[in-house]
Amino acid sequence: MKASHLAILKSASMALFLLGSMPAFDAHAAVTQQQNIQFASETLTITPAKGEARKFTVELALTDPQREYGLMFRKSMPADHGMLFDFGTSRQVMMWMENTQLPLDMLFLDEKGTVTHIQENAVPYSEDIIDSGQPVKYVIELNGGIVKKLGLAVGDRVSSPTIAKGLKK
Repeated sequence: MKASHLAILKSASMALFLLGSMPAFDAHAAVTQQQNIQFASETLTITPAKGEARKFTVELALTDPQREYGLMFRKSMPADHGMLFDFGTSRQVMMWMENTQLPLDMLFLDEKGTVTHIQENAVPYSEDIIDSGQPVKYVIELNGGIVKKLGLAVGDRVSSPTIAKGLKK
């Protein structure tokens, strides 16, 4: 009987060791990490070819950790808010909606701030890749449905202090 208990304890200890050594996704740790990632914000203006210019307050995702975290775990966002991702240089960009609870419209911009591609109503939690289709320097994420509501389209112009700063480089 003692040998049997000893074998069970050894097995349980080994299982706990193996379980403890495995990497696992910890939602609490991810939320805690977000509390450590700070986002500056600025005003961004989208000027459609037709219609009036619209202003948004956007958080800035300028570093790799900021770009990786983006809008994950957000439960809501005001209608006139969003996030501007600056990739530093023009390149092919691939986005996804993993751990993102909000449907989002994504506007892909070239280095001059011209909309080159739009993905409307990206599906929350989807791991499907959303490809820029060509090299871009910026991506704007807005609440899903804004593109349709405002009639935004490829060719529209976007301006902000971050984009203006990029034009000077």
